[in-house]
Amino acid sequence: MIYLDNAATTLRKPPEVIDAVVQAMNALGNSSRGTHAGSLKASRTVYEAREKLAGFFRCQRADHVVFTCNSTEALNTAINGTIDPRRHVITTDMEHNSVLRPLYRLAAEQRVELSFVTANRHGIIDYTDFEKLIRPNTQAIICTHASNLTGDMIDVARVGQVAKKHNIIFIVDASQTAGCFPIDMEAFGIDILCFTGHKGIMGPQGTGGMCMREGVKIRPWKVGGTGVQTYSKTQPDQLPALLEAGTLNGHGIAGLSAAVDYINSVGIEAIRDKEEMLTRRFYDGVSGIDGVTVYGGFTAKHRAPVVALNFRGYDSGAVSDELSETYGIATRPGAHCAPRMHQALGTTQQGAVRFSFGWFTDIHEIDAAVCAVKAL
Repeated sequence: MIYLDNAATTLRKPPEVIDAVVQAMNALGNSSRGTHAGSLKASRTVYEAREKLAGFFRCQRADHVVFTCNSTEALNTAINGTIDPRRHVITTDMEHNSVLRPLYRLAAEQRVELSFVTANRHGIIDYTDFEKLIRPNTQAIICTHASNLTGDMIDVARVGQVAKKHNIIFIVDASQTAGCFPIDMEAFGIDILCFTGHKGIMGPQGTGGMCMREGVKIRPWKVGGTGVQTYSKTQPDQLPALLEAGTLNGHGIAGLSAAVDYINSVGIEAIRDKEEMLTRRFYDGVSGIDGVTVYGGFTAKHRAPVVALNFRGYDSGAVSDELSETYGIATRPGAHCAPRMHQALGTTQQGAVRFSFGWFTDIHEIDAAVCAVKAL
């Protein structure tokens, strides 16, 4: 199989990640649940992972790195834990349903007001809209770092300046960029960064988290066991226990920690440069084919390693199935959990075929995919 669906999950993991998970499954107890050797080893593994991720994302404090099952849980925790009733939130057309659905629910249940920075027919936004949409009751700006559909990136540092100027909470969904692009929370002005472990970071599924700027307050989205303050009727106040009810995925976190080590050893800039080269090679190969429409902008200096396209009037699911059955190429068709972006592109009925590349994608796989597109 030629695997070109890395925006959904990285299929190929570094051997070090696999080894770390296997070793953890043979050795780790339950973190923060006791003082025997297995529990202490789990606690140390989890804390070391917090320290690594704090450095990886330039988060000020390791105890402000909170683990979740994925970025969806992290975003729900951040959105539900910070937005108050009847307040106003600014977001964009580029968002995934992991941002949209929590916001829509708050709008329906707590009368939270929503405004969208719109994307044009090419999937591009106007940055001046962020400031234009600010109201007296605006509480937060929430945006993705890169579209999971087109790969176009948002200059989060520029948006962060707007948020800081107006004393607005800035929440960033880094699902498509964590592990692929350097992210500096302090330099970018990010208050809450949400990430997943199984995509660009190349860690196990069921891992993810959020990094918080010191001073940011988040109400717990779920409550329960933490291993401390058992007789309290409320969730412990201190981080990370405040936002980590229940047993952590210690085995997965061990793999996530190894994945961060792997990325640091290779160099995140080297990963970004290779993935951008692969993306450009594929785009150059397919963009001139008669009948092929490619979505998004390709003039920016950096973009996520994603190319979405369609073949004339053919349904994207039929095209993706043909790519898989005839050529052994794995892609993602349909709506990609990005409804507003498809509305902007005019592809709500047809969907799109998404090709997404990763560190372990080879050039010959790119060339084979180009040949398959030409043949179809």
